[in-house]
Amino acid sequence: MTSSIAGAGTAEDPWILSTPPGKSDFEAWQDKASDPPALVVQVGTTQLRYQLRCIEDLHAMLAERGDWVPLGNADEQKPAPEGSVEAWGRSADNPVGGWYGMKKGLRGRFGNYVPPVLEAMGLAEVEHNARNNRMRAL
Repeated sequence: MTSSIAGAGTAEDPWILSTPPGKSDFEAWQDKASDPPALVVQVGTTQLRYQLRCIEDLHAMLAERGDWVPLGNADEQKPAPEGSVEAWGRSADNPVGGWYGMKKGLRGRFGNYVPPVLEAMGLAEVEHNARNNRMRAL
């Protein structure tokens, strides 16, 4: 688990996180007032929004699997590796019945930006290798 996370996870004081390989930093916060409530990820000038319930839903899926799950990071236009966090985040079989990403064209990269949030919240352990990272519930 990451021990020194800056920020409170609000728009005024966002978490300052790194992607699992540690190649780039991004900000994330919870926007509970939006409809539906959102997990907002700011990467430079690009803002991605995922349904906020993805945090609890992903944690529940990881706990149910009980083992390491590959992240499988992929852009929306590319297929996600089967059995990965990315594939689950867009699957018709997940609790929302499809994409957690809220804006077409920016719905991918679930496996890149959501796992560090769960890690920051103490809900999951995430590997930080150069590639092929995995996560599991705590």
